[in-house]
Amino acid sequence: MKIKFNQRLFLIIVISCFYVNYASAQHKEVDIQLTATKLTSIALDAKIDSIIKILTLEEKIAMTHAQSKFSTKGVARLGIPEIWMSDGPHGVREEISWDSWSHAEWTNDSITAFPALTALAATFNPELSANYGSSIGEEARYRKKDVLLGPGINIYRTPMNGRNFEYLGEDPYLAATMVVPYIKGVQKNGVAACVKHFALNNQEHWRDKINVELSDRALYEIYLPAFKAAVKEAKVWSIMGAYNKIRGQYACHNELLLNKILKTDWSFDGVVISDWSGAHTTEESAKYGLDIEMGTGTDGLGTSTANHYDNYYLAKPFLKAIKKGVLSEDLLDDKVRRILRLMYRTNLSFNRPLGKLNNKEHHEVALNVATEGIVLLKNEDDFFPIKDDKTITIAVIGENATRVMAPGGGSSELKPQFEISPLEGIKKRFKNAKIIHTMGYSSGPSVYDEVIPTKLDQDSLYVKAIKIAKKADVVLFIGGLNKNHLQDCEGDDREIFQLPYQQEKLINGMHEVNKNIGFLLLTGNAVEMSWLPKTKGVLQTWYLGSMAGEAIAQIISGDKNPSGKLPFSFPKKLKDNAAHFYGETSYPGVNMTQHYKEDILVGYRWFDTKKIAPQYAFGYGLSYTNFKLSDIKTDKNVYSLTDKITVHCTVTNNGNRQGAEVIQVYIGKLNSDVKRALKELKGFKKVFLKSYKKETAKIEINVSDLAFYNEKISDWAVEKGTYSIYVGNASDSISEIIKVTIK
Repeated sequence: MKIKFNQRLFLIIVISCFYVNYASAQHKEVDIQLTATKLTSIALDAKIDSIIKILTLEEKIAMTHAQSKFSTKGVARLGIPEIWMSDGPHGVREEISWDSWSHAEWTNDSITAFPALTALAATFNPELSANYGSSIGEEARYRKKDVLLGPGINIYRTPMNGRNFEYLGEDPYLAATMVVPYIKGVQKNGVAACVKHFALNNQEHWRDKINVELSDRALYEIYLPAFKAAVKEAKVWSIMGAYNKIRGQYACHNELLLNKILKTDWSFDGVVISDWSGAHTTEESAKYGLDIEMGTGTDGLGTSTANHYDNYYLAKPFLKAIKKGVLSEDLLDDKVRRILRLMYRTNLSFNRPLGKLNNKEHHEVALNVATEGIVLLKNEDDFFPIKDDKTITIAVIGENATRVMAPGGGSSELKPQFEISPLEGIKKRFKNAKIIHTMGYSSGPSVYDEVIPTKLDQDSLYVKAIKIAKKADVVLFIGGLNKNHLQDCEGDDREIFQLPYQQEKLINGMHEVNKNIGFLLLTGNAVEMSWLPKTKGVLQTWYLGSMAGEAIAQIISGDKNPSGKLPFSFPKKLKDNAAHFYGETSYPGVNMTQHYKEDILVGYRWFDTKKIAPQYAFGYGLSYTNFKLSDIKTDKNVYSLTDKITVHCTVTNNGNRQGAEVIQVYIGKLNSDVKRALKELKGFKKVFLKSYKKETAKIEINVSDLAFYNEKISDWAVEKGTYSIYVGNASDSISEIIKVTIK
């Protein structure tokens, strides 16, 4: 007894130096809840190590795998809490049952649905991204969530990917710039952001089987920068693995991605969480970087074995392997150490905010993101804005005018307190004009994993729509995709590039009786636009969440001036997209393996370099006013590696409406020794101007950011020589090209 008492006394004295006291079992809960912010990182690490020493092997094992659909176990005897997670790149998902995918049917889990991340990316406004992250973090905190499973930052490689609407576009610089303030905004609420899906989860088709083969340059230059920024700049607390394989090894336990790049090269000190059922073996899960295993075999469709959570790869099999000496307990301790660090940042933090839900400030943020994200693609004869006039009859035609979008899309489904439909918003704003509405087409019910045909007669809907279009002065067709299976939805990819549900036939029919057609395109993806000549105006409106209808009404009425820019390119035909140019071996793959044959030439890099004209270019977006970029210059002509390139550009609003323009700076290397894109986005700035005003903006770019990944040395390198700086307002709209030299 004396030996045991002395050991305990010694432990008390040592840990007291780090503001920790384990004097009695009654005090342990209080001790564990001391704020991490009061401790240095060294003291916190020592504190965590001291906790690990008093945990049993079984208690540590229980912390590394799920106990329900969205939670992991704590240690009740020590006051160590459970960890609660929620889906939610653009809103906190409604409560799911403990052990099935059915909804829990709570009455207090309705939230604000924020615009999907494609809309956020289209704002080109990092300040809005910070507000977005802060608001969704507050809602997650109010719902008592510790980890928000988002944002999604996989690169838009093909317009067929069913999950692109959850991501931040095709350009790594744009995605990196927008994701950092989002993460910081979430985490200041004591909720961990969980960036996903790490990495190369660029299609839903065969997502849990496909093996991705690509060059190191493509990996490091295109698909990793946003994740790196999330770790190195935003200091994200958790990250989710992807379903797919990379070079033959599953991403959720991948030695290259997780152990080398993430945890060694980037010094990530947070937690790696598997995507649900993303783990496949005990040995690889233990050794190759996975910290928390979620969803294995308990997806509501699999095993019903008693205590099935205990049969996860990181559960009883892991415990058994450690006891037999097959796997080291040090592997487990590293996972628990990371989990405890996550807790001290979230549910064990002393000064954690309380959160807020569905307040007017959140609705205002959702509205601002929605209005700034809407992109004006076409405006022939100044079709937009439309006046609210008693002499005008506006025909609002299309299922998407009234369809509720928030509940669809798969795991990003939402249960908003309200969702203002486009028709509702238009009716509220246009109180003088006569508004008439009909569906025009029907897509069937919103279902995650199957297609259920509509029970409505499409021919009858078509005939009625043509009659109404003929009577109207203005036709607003509200169509596009939706969040059904095989549309913009998790679980599989789109099957056609064209508009579904015979919408093109409907547009052609309406055009025969009324030439005054505007199209409000609701999608998270590019679509084929052979119907474009039959329209006078086109607005890309994305999935805008709770405030959708109000935002749309503000734009089409002219109350707000559109300022969104496309975060990805619209190809004229699918074959023009780089991933599809090389056939099935590139997408969707052959024999469950695909090769990224376009390499680093993703999105506008491909269109620019191969001189293929897109339908609409990356960065493109019109305004109701006229902007001019002028007096474009750099601070000097010759730079060294440690310098910053400073680009000056004057923006003038030559119109009679206030608005915003996005200055975009692309840089390309002339006569490069390696294959390069013609140019790459390296800086941008959104400038807000009143009518007939001008402003000179400054954009700084680190010369070191011009590096390419040199596969010969497995490191980054900057070529010396001449570079071209392209300054414009879209990737295909360049106002000035300046040549500079890098020494």
